[in-house]
Amino acid sequence: MASEPMEFPDSVMQDLLDVKLLQALEADGRAPFSKIAAVLGVSDQTVARRYRRLVADRGLRVVAVRDHERLGQDQWMLRLRCAPEGAEAIAAALARRPDTSWIGLTSGGTEVVCCTRPRTQSDQDELLLGKLPRTPHIVDIRAQQMLHRFFGGPDGWIMSHGPLSAEQLAALRPPASAVRAEGPLSIDPEDEPLVAALERDGRATYPELQQATGRSESAVKRRLAALLSSGVIYIDIEYADDLIGLRTGAMLWITTAPWALESVGKTLASHAEIAHATAVAGPSNIMATAVTRDIPALYTYLSGKLGLLDGVQHVETAPFIRRIKQLTYRPYPR
Repeated sequence: MASEPMEFPDSVMQDLLDVKLLQALEADGRAPFSKIAAVLGVSDQTVARRYRRLVADRGLRVVAVRDHERLGQDQWMLRLRCAPEGAEAIAAALARRPDTSWIGLTSGGTEVVCCTRPRTQSDQDELLLGKLPRTPHIVDIRAQQMLHRFFGGPDGWIMSHGPLSAEQLAALRPPASAVRAEGPLSIDPEDEPLVAALERDGRATYPELQQATGRSESAVKRRLAALLSSGVIYIDIEYADDLIGLRTGAMLWITTAPWALESVGKTLASHAEIAHATAVAGPSNIMATAVTRDIPALYTYLSGKLGLLDGVQHVETAPFIRRIKQLTYRPYPR
């Protein structure tokens, strides 16, 4: 099902170049500024200047992300109901962990929502069975295992719904790789220093990666190309929410009839209001993140496109009041 274009607010429409630059970076986060400039029809200097400003003022970061679904590793969405005085401290502590992402405060600041991707079974047990149950101020813990991604991960939201044409995106994307192997893959231990360097800076130069890994530049280029083509890592971006004018975000916990799970998930993946959607185990069977320009637009989506989907039985909505962590933990402008 084709993705819908997003109607950006007037404040963003006045200057779409920043959004176009973000979309270009989602298409290829390591593309040279000269290549991006040629596609956008501006000078190299303009792209470089905009990029530096977005990094400094809007929290833009380009980083490598491990695709845990490709790696066959467990992922969990945690809902931690907390006493109000403890929620922010708990969220901040979780944000400092390397195995967490997309942490936010919802339900008036009394619930912490967190995606966790433990590297090992012992890490998972330590967090879910050890640390969290013993943490003061946590009243209730719900952990729902993520089963299947409908949208998100390497399928960037701006890349799917932004202003660039299909031809422009095709010009930006790296050459198509060979057919990927079926089943879970792995990252070789010898590639871990390379992946770690890219997790810090997805646009690190080859000489910088050579210094971080102690390998030759040709070896770095070859291994990076292999990692990206296999899909075990991808290059993603994070940025302040208001940069694209969509100031309202909400977690949606959707219950569908079993027969409608796949069709509803695929339809959600095409909606411009959905930034991420995955099937989960638990009381609800789909977890999604919605992004809209304001609360009335969120209501319109819930009562319209989402509410009218055949097979949707129940929707629980929890608007974010604050985003604590996206892909990495670094304070960025709100």
